[in-house]
Amino acid sequence: MKVITWQRAVTLFFLGKVEVVHEYEHEISSVSIAIKMPSVVRLLQFVHLGRRKPPLSKLNVLARDNFSCQYCERALTYRDATFDHVLPRSQGGGNSWTNIVTACHSCNRKKGGKTPQQAKMKLCKNPVEPDWLPVLTMRIDVKLPDSWIVFLSHNADLQN
Repeated sequence: MKVITWQRAVTLFFLGKVEVVHEYEHEISSVSIAIKMPSVVRLLQFVHLGRRKPPLSKLNVLARDNFSCQYCERALTYRDATFDHVLPRSQGGGNSWTNIVTACHSCNRKKGGKTPQQAKMKLCKNPVEPDWLPVLTMRIDVKLPDSWIVFLSHNADLQN
């Protein structure tokens, strides 16, 4: 599932790569044709991309860690959050899903270049590499088109 622009949906439709499942009432017209704007399209042929790892990014780590410091459990905003290397880079730790956690500034400073054990700090949970895209779990406070709801979830929480 992916959100694409209506322009991309129309292009894919005319290339014969998608079928229109649902349309908006609004019409798109050119000199020779008028069609309703696609709302939901379906690929006619599945394109297998293989197993892709979710990218290691600040937003994905924050989403995996539920926007909270993994040492003191304080709620964090994107701006207030920092990355903490569980095994510090100075001790051979690298940038990986299993070595990076979300931390508040004070916990990150307190831990410094030490391991949690050396700093006498405890992780709330061990970092793991997700097999899903963490940002997909975030709630987006946007009114979704009614035609999308049935394709996204049976969960009534999606309807604002």
